[in-house]
Amino acid sequence: MSEQSDMGEPSHGTRLPLAADCESCFALCCVALPFSASADFAFDKAAGQPCVHLQEDLRCGIHPRLRQEGFPGCTAYDCFGAGQQVSQVIFGGVDWRLSPATAALMFAVFPVVRQLHELLWYLTEALALEPSGPLHPELRETLTQTEQLATGTPADLQQLDVSAHRQVVGELLLRVSDLVRADVPGRKREHRGADLIGAKLKGADLRGANLRGACLIAADLSGADLRWADLLGADLRAADLGHADLSRAIFLTQPQVNAATGDTHTALASSLQRPVHWS
Repeated sequence: MSEQSDMGEPSHGTRLPLAADCESCFALCCVALPFSASADFAFDKAAGQPCVHLQEDLRCGIHPRLRQEGFPGCTAYDCFGAGQQVSQVIFGGVDWRLSPATAALMFAVFPVVRQLHELLWYLTEALALEPSGPLHPELRETLTQTEQLATGTPADLQQLDVSAHRQVVGELLLRVSDLVRADVPGRKREHRGADLIGAKLKGADLRGANLRGACLIAADLSGADLRWADLLGADLRAADLGHADLSRAIFLTQPQVNAATGDTHTALASSLQRPVHWS
C-alpha cells in the first residue's frame, strides 16, 4: 500500500493535499489497518500490527510483486493524502516507532482522517462539475468544514462521529449527482446498491446511470459507456473495463480504478492514472 468536458473537468486541488506521499508517511496503511485473508490479501493482519513485509526503512519488501504474492488489495489502496497529514502535521513528524506511547492513538486517528480526505476528494470533484453550480456555496462550506475536521487534534479526531459527517456529505453529493445526470439524454438506469456481481454488461449504454454503491465485482463492463454515471462507492474489484468509456464518470476514484482491470483503450478522466497492471 505504501508505494474538460461540457460538464466540467475534475480538479483536485484543495488546501489539503489529496494525493498520497508515501515518503512523508510512517507506513500507516501497512500498520494501522487490519486485513483478512481473502482474494485481496494472502493472510490475516490485526490493526496496529506491522505487516510482515514492512521493512526497517518503512518500505514494502514485496512492493513490485504485490499482486503476484496475493496482495491486490494493497495495490488498489489509496489514503488520499491522509498518511502524510497524520504523520507530519497532526503528530508533528514523530515516528510511531520512536514514540510508542502515541502509536495506538496515531493508528486510531489515521482511518478517521483517511475517510475525511476521501470526502474532500469527492467535494472537490463536485465543485468542478458545471451543473453543480447551484450547490457551490453549500459545497464550499462543507468542504471547509471537512478540512477543519481533518486538521483537528488527535483527541478531537478520535471522538469525531465520522459516519454522521459522511452521511451529511453523501446526501449533498447525491444532489450534485442528480443535477449532473439530469442533463444526460436517454434512459438513465437505476442500479443504486444493486448486486451486479459478474453481470454481463458488455457494451451497455450506462450513460447517467446511478451505480452508487453497486456491487460490480467481476462484472463484464467491457465496451460499456459509463459517461456521467455515478460510481460513488461502487465495488469494481476485478470488473472488466476494457474499451469502456469512463472519461466523464462522476465520483470515480483511483482506488476503484486500481481494483478493476482495463486496457489501453479504456477511457479515463485526466485526473486518474492508468494502473500498471492494466498493461
